[in-house]
Amino acid sequence: MHQNRLFRRTRLQLAGWYAGVMGCILGLCGFGLYQVIAHAYWETIDQGLESVADAIDQSIEPVLQQPGQLQKLAQQLSLELCQTQANCFTQGTLVKRRISGAVAPVSFYLRLSKLSNTPIAIAGLPLDQLPLTPGSPRWLTLKTASGEQFRQISLPLQSKNQQWGYLQIGRSLADLDQHLTALRLTLLLGCPVALILVGLSSWWLAGLAMQPIYRSYQQIQQFTSDAAHELRTPLTAMQSTIDATLLQVNSTQSSVLELTNTQLNKLKSQTLRLSQLVKDLLLLTRLERQEPPQQIFCCLNDLISDLIEELAFMAIANQVTLTAQFQVSEPLAVWGNEQQLYRLVSNLIDNAIQATPAGGKVIVLLNKSESYAIIQVQDTGVGIAPEDQRRIFDRFYRVQADRSRHTGGAGLGLAIVQAIVQAHQGSIHVQSQLGKGSTFTVRLLLEHK
Repeated sequence: MHQNRLFRRTRLQLAGWYAGVMGCILGLCGFGLYQVIAHAYWETIDQGLESVADAIDQSIEPVLQQPGQLQKLAQQLSLELCQTQANCFTQGTLVKRRISGAVAPVSFYLRLSKLSNTPIAIAGLPLDQLPLTPGSPRWLTLKTASGEQFRQISLPLQSKNQQWGYLQIGRSLADLDQHLTALRLTLLLGCPVALILVGLSSWWLAGLAMQPIYRSYQQIQQFTSDAAHELRTPLTAMQSTIDATLLQVNSTQSSVLELTNTQLNKLKSQTLRLSQLVKDLLLLTRLERQEPPQQIFCCLNDLISDLIEELAFMAIANQVTLTAQFQVSEPLAVWGNEQQLYRLVSNLIDNAIQATPAGGKVIVLLNKSESYAIIQVQDTGVGIAPEDQRRIFDRFYRVQADRSRHTGGAGLGLAIVQAIVQAHQGSIHVQSQLGKGSTFTVRLLLEHK
């Protein structure tokens, strides 16, 4: 397949399409995974920040309703009171809390301000790094001049059921940026590696998927070559015979009368050979198309007995002993096409006789096993080599080409046998040793409709 340009290009195209589709799927999955993880991070941060803000708000509200408690609250929360606006622009200590598993500490800030956006107290970032923002909307994402992002939540502050200010708590998103950067880097590096692996695996899978097609292509090529070879031989002989006859016609009338019978017999022989070859090919085509034949209950005992009588003259001509052994007491019947089954056993017996030298034996055995009828054709012939046993059921394949041509065989007999067995949902296998003979075993379902 690697040497065939068409299949190599087709395999490359299949691998490319597969890798492209898988690349798109991986890209979409990676993008979706990134969005899900980023959303989960944001949800976790917002939930934690909201919990902290609610806890602080519940602590601040009762204190602020009492006069003169702001200074005590500032001391408890380490707040810097803003005596003047400028004071809050320069003061402020970064509040940090170490989070388990984080590479860097997480920074927080806390701010109290009036509705007029006037600062009251701060902790964390000074106002010159991140100015106050209105209390609405509730959630904001802010960025300092240095590029650090903070997630901020704003809660209203009330006194005597009237809102007089708001509480703002912010959290640094540096750890989130680090996690998302690491995730993006992993996905960006992992996707090309995955694509390379997908490309290699798709090339391998495309090769596996195309192997049956390539084998069929080879069989078609081999069939075309063998069919052309088989048809060429009788056609060449017919052409030569016709040319010789025409030469005799042009020379003398008397010689034509003497050679006419011989030439016509040769033409008839080659025509019969071509006709039989075409019939065999048509039969194989019908069997492979699985065209439903007319089926009845066929008695294998009678079928084998008739074939033994019919082929007895061939066995005698080849000085071979042909016998049948029925190892069952009752008749065995199978559901199938009688003509096809007749052809199946006939081909096996004919091949056995042709492969057996003078003085040898051919035995046809009939037996049964559970729900199967077993037909065995044994011979004491030349045997079949192990490397040939794998191909004896191929079309036009002949173990001994010279002997098969001498007997008129085209190499379709066993191919037809296998096709008939498969059409009847049976099985066939061969056991053979060189110089000792061969045994073909056919298993057919008994009385199966």
